[in-house]
Amino acid sequence: MWRLLYLFLILCSTVVAQNKPLLFNVDDLPQTLMSNPGAQINFTGHIGIPFFSQIHISAGSTGANLYDIFAEDSGDINDRIQETMRSMDSRDYFSVNQQLEVISLGWKLDRRNYLSTGIYQEMDLFAYFPKDPAILVNEGNSNYLNEPFYFDDVSFTGEIVTVYHLGINHKFDKRLTVGARAKLYSGVFNVESTGNTGRFTTYTTPEGRNVYNHEVVDLNVLVNTSGFAPLKKEANMTVEQATAELLSRSFFGGNVGFGLDLGLSYILDEQFILSGSVQDLGVVFQRKEVENYRYFGSYETSGIEPLFPDLDENDQAIPYWDIFEDEVDRNLRDRTTSESYTTWRPVKANFAMEYGFGPAYLPCHYLSEKKVRYMNLLGMQLSGVKRPKGFVYTFTSYWDRKIDENQRFKLSYSLDDYSLTNIGLMYTRTFNNFNVYLAVNNLLAYPNLAKAHSASIQLGMQLVFNDNNN
Repeated sequence: MWRLLYLFLILCSTVVAQNKPLLFNVDDLPQTLMSNPGAQINFTGHIGIPFFSQIHISAGSTGANLYDIFAEDSGDINDRIQETMRSMDSRDYFSVNQQLEVISLGWKLDRRNYLSTGIYQEMDLFAYFPKDPAILVNEGNSNYLNEPFYFDDVSFTGEIVTVYHLGINHKFDKRLTVGARAKLYSGVFNVESTGNTGRFTTYTTPEGRNVYNHEVVDLNVLVNTSGFAPLKKEANMTVEQATAELLSRSFFGGNVGFGLDLGLSYILDEQFILSGSVQDLGVVFQRKEVENYRYFGSYETSGIEPLFPDLDENDQAIPYWDIFEDEVDRNLRDRTTSESYTTWRPVKANFAMEYGFGPAYLPCHYLSEKKVRYMNLLGMQLSGVKRPKGFVYTFTSYWDRKIDENQRFKLSYSLDDYSLTNIGLMYTRTFNNFNVYLAVNNLLAYPNLAKAHSASIQLGMQLVFNDNNN
């Protein structure tokens, strides 16, 4: 089972990690308000094409890729799996993130305020590699005598939510712009298992009753789920029925929560801009369709068969393994409950500094107040996502070039846990009011995605308005 799970994680993660620096601070794209509600913006209204204004897919694996497993050589695939598992550690992780904007629109309220709202669906999966349990199941413990296997390595989260949001972008003066976005979450599915404990060790005891002594100490593994139990119980549910069930939860038919995004940007002078944001300061209350699985207890055995077997009510000897199984069940227990629980959204933080140079112009729109806009921007951005064992960081440097009033590209280089050669490219083009954009990360990996540790693609189309084309 662990092999299948391991292969599944690699397959998912190498398809295409949550990282969107390419659209951060792109002032003529409405999507910049989703990563920084306090961004400097260069439009007066927008209407997203339903289901097509933003399509985002990203994934990554820090410890392995498909090529490590399916390389075309003479080696056995089982040996490659075993070698790859040994090379990874419990800090390696897999991630998959997907977002789809259902509705997106915004409009100016006055010279200083811009209101935006919409609905989007998000799936976020994150799992640390459970090295010790995986090695124990795959190889056994004969090569690891006197070495503990820790169940703390089991740590993963996964969720599918629909997000309803309303944001305001307010320009205080020529230098400072702030923003906030309120969010309502409708939970479709959730699974999490974090903070687990436990240790299994096989000791050599040559002076004891047996050569080996097996010990399980403080085992406590908890897997919480919501939205999964009804689908599991309805074994004969068709695809259409399952889809209808999941869609019904998207409109507050499941678990609900709330959250907040905050952001700002500050012009130090005509050439330097600082910006920062915090996203998804939020919580979801898992109260409906909850099913939790807990495994806990402690046990020690030397594996010696009793000299005098126990007898049943008919004075027949009870097989030793039945006695052993009952003893294990009394000490290492499992329990299924429906207790509600609370989950926190993966908080995201961004900080960026930009320097403008080259030709400049004065855009004629209501928010500018004669702010100089340079054709070239050099920037640095630090972003992070909160995960069960701490923040996962990405550092990005970029060149943002405005070709003309209707075309723009952004070239980036990112340092993260996945790769040291992550080059990204964003291009946006506007035809009258109609805008299309495409952003791709880790370009060097696309010729052979099997060797890639991460990849990301984001695209969309919408109507964007400003004072020049109204």
